[in-house]
Amino acid sequence: MAAALGGALLLTTAVPNGPAHARPDQRSATAGRSAAADTPVGINGQLKVCGTKLCNSRGNPIQLRGMSTHGTQWYPHCLTSGSLDALAQDWKADVLRVSTYVQEGGYETNPRHFTNLANSLIQQATDRGMYVIVDWHMLTPGDPHANLSKARQFFTDIANRNKDKNNILYEIANEPSGVSWSRIKSYAEQIIPTIRAIDSDAPVLVGTRAWSSFGVSEGANESEVVNNPVRASNIMYTFHFYADSHRDEYLATLSRAADALPVFVTEFGTQNYAGEGENDFAMSQRYLDLMASKKISWANWNFSDDHRTGAVFKTGTCDNPGSWVGTAPLKPAGVWIRDRIRTPDTFPVG
Repeated sequence: MAAALGGALLLTTAVPNGPAHARPDQRSATAGRSAAADTPVGINGQLKVCGTKLCNSRGNPIQLRGMSTHGTQWYPHCLTSGSLDALAQDWKADVLRVSTYVQEGGYETNPRHFTNLANSLIQQATDRGMYVIVDWHMLTPGDPHANLSKARQFFTDIANRNKDKNNILYEIANEPSGVSWSRIKSYAEQIIPTIRAIDSDAPVLVGTRAWSSFGVSEGANESEVVNNPVRASNIMYTFHFYADSHRDEYLATLSRAADALPVFVTEFGTQNYAGEGENDFAMSQRYLDLMASKKISWANWNFSDDHRTGAVFKTGTCDNPGSWVGTAPLKPAGVWIRDRIRTPDTFPVG
């Protein structure tokens, strides 16, 4: 999962084992305009959950495909006007997941800074016609209740700023672990009303037990969610996988869960659960084929130049960026995932 992906914090825009960076916020040329008609948001408008699917404003099931940022406390310098232009226009991504860590040098150290940074990235993705997943990246501790008051404040601030946008999805608990489904459900049923009181129509994404594996990594399965769903509408449940570690049992769980519940794969990698080691592209393709067949939306981990295999950019790219376009700046995992994001969307236009 996203575990073990951290490093020592150098405040504001620092990177582990590297110098601090401070670059001015740059907005794209489309700032302030509504989404162009040929962008994912322009085509699909406000999303909603219908049955077990994510649907567009006309009620047609769709699949979104895109990228997750790394922790914004470590890699904000990988999220520039140029790199986001490349993600939207060269990669043709539909969605950006903005990962705001709570601990590990994240939100709790400077709530205003990380809220402002999330809002800036939300706006920049909006300017480019992409959807945005606002990821409350709680990881350690694994009990989401440990950060309940912080989550209330964060989502209140984010929703108040972005409530009039039609491209937001709220992911309220990244990877719960070591706690029961009933406790995760209790957290969700307290945070969702906080969001709904401000932003009534955005889908909310609920993390599942055992690092968002529907409990598989702790010996359970999706039945606990199927039999005891969160009491809220317009929600989806998240599933995460790392293909070299999470094999057939996980793939079968995702398939069964998606037949019974609305599921969004908000994080996955082609490597092991730490985002390291060899890429298993064959197993990854099995997951992508399944997700395409069931219209399960997904975001890949991660859009940075971290030294691990799963970061799409070659190490050092974000320190000395040239062109972000094409495959030259990419590691093998980046080349592979870019190619799959770039395949044409099958958004219904009627």
